Amino acid sequence: MVILPTMRLRLLSELGLPHIAPMSDPIEAAIFEKLAKADPKNVGGKSIEPADVAKELQPEQWQRMLPKVKATALGLMRQGRLTITKKGKVVDPNNFRGVIRLRLPTEAETAAALAALPPVEASDDDFD
Repeated sequence: MVILPTMRLRLLSELGLPHIAPMSDPIEAAIFEKLAKADPKNVGGKSIEPADVAKELQPEQWQRMLPKVKATALGLMRQGRLTITKKGKVVDPNNFRGVIRLRLPTEAETAAALAALPPVEASDDDFD
């Protein structure tokens, strides 16, 4: 049986993974697919290496893809949708280097990331 990407996203969302929705970014989709495979019951705590995602996307030139995967992961962490760890501890998204791993965030980590986002002001609309 061949599973098309749209079918795969539907299957992942049926597993009860609320952070997975139809995405236009193939790197985001690959990250969440790898995490879903590593932790199918969404228990938390299971992590993946960014290099595994890069190798899945571009097996022949995965080293070129790795910085893009890390940048996407950083953006997802700032949105509260992903956690980046180093030696099992959550890293500061503004100051980290070296070998990292990716995992789904806990509720507390998601809340902290959302609280750190700048507030949205309704009066910034230039189209009034």
